[in-house]
Amino acid sequence: MSSNVTWHHGHVSADDRRRVLGHGGAILWLTGLSGSGKSTVAGLVEKTLIERGVLAYVLDGDNVRHGLNADLGFGEKDRTENIRRIAEVAKLMADAGVVVLTAFISPFRADRARARSIAVEGTFLEVHVATPLEECERRDPKGLYKKARAGEIRDFTGLSSPYEAPESPELVIGASGESPEQCADALVAILESRQLIGRSTLAG
Repeated sequence: MSSNVTWHHGHVSADDRRRVLGHGGAILWLTGLSGSGKSTVAGLVEKTLIERGVLAYVLDGDNVRHGLNADLGFGEKDRTENIRRIAEVAKLMADAGVVVLTAFISPFRADRARARSIAVEGTFLEVHVATPLEECERRDPKGLYKKARAGEIRDFTGLSSPYEAPESPELVIGASGESPEQCADALVAILESRQLIGRSTLAG
C-alpha cells in the first residue's frame, strides 16, 4: 500500500448507524465443503433477518466470482486473494450496519484467520457447515464432484485439494443431519445470544 493513502473517517459513527437501524453490523462466515449447504442456510438466515427488520446480505462465492473476483482462479494463491477481498468487502458492509453472511468454501485456516483479523473485534463469527464429504458428494448439486472424480476439475476441495476444518469456530452446524431450517435457526440464535441483533418479538 502506498504511504500516501490514509483512511478517511466520516462524520457518521457505528453508534449513529445502530440508532437508525436498531442493530449493528456483523459477519457470519460460513465455511464448508462444496454442497454442504452454506448458500442455502445463508439465504434462509438472510430472509429471516430481513423479515425481522434486520438489514442483511449474502455474499455468495459464485456470485462474487462473476464480478469482483472474476480475475481469480482456483489455485491456492488465488483462493487466498479471493478470501482477502471478500473479508475487506464484508468489513465495509458490516461497518455500514449490515449483517453479512458469507458463503465460501474458504478451505484454509490461515485465510479464515486473516478474515477474522480484518473484521472489527467481536463482530466476526465463524460457522462451520460440517456436512460430511460423503453427503456433499451424494448431493452434488452442481455436478462438481462428478467432474472432479473424472479429472475434469483440478484442485477440488475435499478430493484433490485439502479442506482445513475450523478448530474453534463459534458454531458448528450440519454435522448431525439437521435440516437447513434448523441450521438457520441456530445462526439467528447465536446472533441474538451475542447481542448482535435483538431477540425476536414476532414469536408467540
